Amino acid sequence: MDIKDKRIAILAPVAWRTPPRAYGAWETVASNITEGLVARGWKNVTLFATKESQTKAKLVGFVERGYEEDKSQIPLVSTVLHIGKVMKRAGEFDLIHSNFDYIPLTYLPLIKTPMLTTIHGFSDPDILRVYRDHKETYYVSISDSDRDAELPYVATVYNGIDLSNLTFRDKPGDNLVFFGRIHPDKGAHLAIEVARKCGMDLIIAGIIQDESYFDNFIKPYVNDSSIRYIGPVNPVQRDALLKEAYAVIHLNTIPERFGLVMAESMAAGVPVIAMDLGSCREVIADKETGYLVNNVDEAVEAAGKIEKISRKRCREHVEANFTIDKMAAGYEKVYAEIFRREAEKAKGRAS
Repeated sequence: MDIKDKRIAILAPVAWRTPPRAYGAWETVASNITEGLVARGWKNVTLFATKESQTKAKLVGFVERGYEEDKSQIPLVSTVLHIGKVMKRAGEFDLIHSNFDYIPLTYLPLIKTPMLTTIHGFSDPDILRVYRDHKETYYVSISDSDRDAELPYVATVYNGIDLSNLTFRDKPGDNLVFFGRIHPDKGAHLAIEVARKCGMDLIIAGIIQDESYFDNFIKPYVNDSSIRYIGPVNPVQRDALLKEAYAVIHLNTIPERFGLVMAESMAAGVPVIAMDLGSCREVIADKETGYLVNNVDEAVEAAGKIEKISRKRCREHVEANFTIDKMAAGYEKVYAEIFRREAEKAKGRAS
């Protein structure tokens, strides 16, 4: 059997639609994996996501809308309903590719179908108890830096992004830009500090995940002129936002797991100034597609050197490393290795 005839189930989260209208990083990646496999000729791909999701693969949904878009839902109820029903159908597939964190792992003793889990990050150290309790399964990391030393990874596969909705522009805009989750982890307050010290205008975009943080550290500086907050942006709005960008400021305060924002920015030709934590040095080519810094003062200095960065080189760096096709090809190799290992196990049991 051609490997591309294998039956693959892609398990997406149900916080948002897949792909999301605006924010939804894990749903974005699950969508890109699915569409990437279909584009590469995989014939039997099923996406398990919300019922209103969109895909060229077969779509199966058990939850009408994402629980972040329909607040009448209890998130955990929708989560376990969705995962449980997928696992009930596990026998219909040759591989389940989970993008839904640790809960699906608890079903492994109850199903025979192998499962691959792409670990999009550890939200809390305590969830490692679940991952470490299932070392017999298959894991992929999204960066070399975001790994747990005790887990057996098959590979690192970098996230791939859709270049079709990111317009490359050779000429820089006039503003510094921050986009992503409005949360202390992502450092929007540090972007404000950089902009004020540089004397440049800043546009902030993204979903507010921490209201107290926004009210105390962001809102007092928003004046609708030099510092603007424009809310979440969908892909079309994001493309328009990046047209205005002189540079993107990404001063994460914790180690970055991958950082779709950085790849999306560079795809539009926009250099990124990022804190040198976690995956940032895997995604950014320092001094070629942006600058890695250790504090606000270094970020201010970097902003003064942005014109030295080739915007064309930014786009080329993404095309070489972070496309949907590149990611799908990486997962093809992972799938092949899993099927090889599973065949060896079956051979061992038969002998």
